Amino acid sequence: QVQLVESGGGLVQAGGSLRLSCAASGSIASINAMGWYRQAPGKQRELVADIKSGGSTNYAESVKGRFTISRDNGKNTVSLQMNSLKPDDTGVYYCNAEGTYYRLGYYQTPFASRGQGTQVTVSS
Repeated sequence: QVQLVESGGGLVQAGGSLRLSCAASGSIASINAMGWYRQAPGKQRELVADIKSGGSTNYAESVKGRFTISRDNGKNTVSLQMNSLKPDDTGVYYCNAEGTYYRLGYYQTPFASRGQGTQVTVSS
């Protein structure tokens, strides 16, 4: 299977910046899409941003112009640069990836994995 490990969360004042990173490991054959979701207390999990292997990106309206997603296909990593943070950005941020991996070392099999999550807290 494929494991995802996030890093970079923390506490920041409104208007500040944070950078989240996520690394995928395992018997990866290909990763089609990587992205970030977040879940605020009492709210449903929502897509923040994702990026396809070709580089096309998609952002939630609430973060457009403030967040930038990027990936390194060679290293199987994805990052989220978050600027001009607002208290509403507070939540647990989860890395997500979809692609194929080598099951039993040979068979390309689809996977969808999510990381453990990293807390982002923005104080007013």
